[in-house]
Amino acid sequence: MENTVLVGIVTKDQGVEKSKDYLDELDFLTITAGGIVVKRFVQKMSMPNPKTFIGSGKISEIKDFIMDNNISTVIFDDELSPTQERNISKIFNCKVLDRTNLILDIFAQRATTSYAKTQVELAQCQYLLPRLKGMWTHLERQKGGIGMRGPGETEIETDRRIVRDKISLLKDKIRSIDKQMHVQRGNRGKLIRVAIVGYTNVGKSTIMNLLSKSKVFAEDKLFATLDTTVRKIVIRNLPFLLSDTVGFIRKLPTQLIESFKSTLDEVREADLLLHVVDISHTNFEEHISAVEKTLDEIKTLDKPSIMLFNKIDNYKPVDFDDDDLTVERTNKNFTIHEWEQTWMNKLGDKVKFISALNKTNIEELKSCLYNEVRKIHVTRFPYNDFLYPEID
Repeated sequence: MENTVLVGIVTKDQGVEKSKDYLDELDFLTITAGGIVVKRFVQKMSMPNPKTFIGSGKISEIKDFIMDNNISTVIFDDELSPTQERNISKIFNCKVLDRTNLILDIFAQRATTSYAKTQVELAQCQYLLPRLKGMWTHLERQKGGIGMRGPGETEIETDRRIVRDKISLLKDKIRSIDKQMHVQRGNRGKLIRVAIVGYTNVGKSTIMNLLSKSKVFAEDKLFATLDTTVRKIVIRNLPFLLSDTVGFIRKLPTQLIESFKSTLDEVREADLLLHVVDISHTNFEEHISAVEKTLDEIKTLDKPSIMLFNKIDNYKPVDFDDDDLTVERTNKNFTIHEWEQTWMNKLGDKVKFISALNKTNIEELKSCLYNEVRKIHVTRFPYNDFLYPEID
């Protein structure tokens, strides 16, 4: 277990509350990766320092803490440029990671199939390529050394060429696997396809296990599932396919979106989306926006969907005193019933509140799923209408 410190910033676009929420998530990511968070550092600034991301005073404060507390890793909440990463590493003299690097490390740990490993390796190579120069700083310090500069540059270019060739090979491998998977999807017949989507750690795999009565790996950690799992489900007498997909996250690295677009083909080819939301999270509305942003990027936002609010057993509104006129009431104080009367009411029957862990309202979910799958099925195969009566 590595001792780590986290570093975040507060800006005009990212206030104190949002910065704390991001660092809470970074804390959970660090624990998932196998680290121990010893301390958090936050600095208010108008914009990040182009050389060291944070100011010189905060840099000195963190450096002193690292030396006094046996810290081996410093993790920044935002993506660092190659120059920032090199400069900070020289000052701290320890491992420096950013959120992207941390997520890539977790993905590398979690990948089990050849396909997932290939996707992660591609993302890592794409992240590594512009940062190769940092590996040759020992040569840069000997600027006066005869013959040193040439071999150093040659070595860097050689490495860059190796990484570029590796990226090309990995892309070819992914394209080859994509063709196989496309054939597999085509062989599934004419069954309606439902894809479970949502933020990471909202309970997608638990819901998959509940509906399919199978044992998909589920754990209370971020990115417990990387590989897409598909199961045949039958509700009443209506069969359909249900797929569990990789979770989304805010500030999702560009490399991962590119590398995992193939995995997200399950979402692209789905007829219906089951969007799972952890309603017990204080910023679940922002999670919804992050998921919808990714769905929009892969052009699937307009698909029919059911909004499924999970973990109602953990939902606790912030206490509010009606007699205290000095305190403004916000949606943090809403009960679940009050949430139902907000924008969620516009979703009509396509919104459900459940607890997958306690199996609360699961029959309601099944009825809703049946009716939505039935609508698509009957539109596609009208002669089967009499086989599947609608559930009131």
